[in-house]
Amino acid sequence: MPKIKTRKSLSKRIVKVTKNGKILRRKTVAQHLAHRKTKRTKKESGKKITVSTANARLAKALAPYK
Repeated sequence: MPKIKTRKSLSKRIVKVTKNGKILRRKTVAQHLAHRKTKRTKKESGKKITVSTANARLAKALAPYK
């Protein structure tokens, strides 16, 4: 049986898969036009958050080896 191809665009967005199977991603709006953003916005954009359960199923299917 052949290997399943990984969607590279999704693979780059996924930061980590936890032991329990949750998928972590970076928050959006991190550095683009950063001089306009508040300090709080820039600080919080560096955090990692979990992908919603509906999108997690899709992500696992599109990036099976991550």
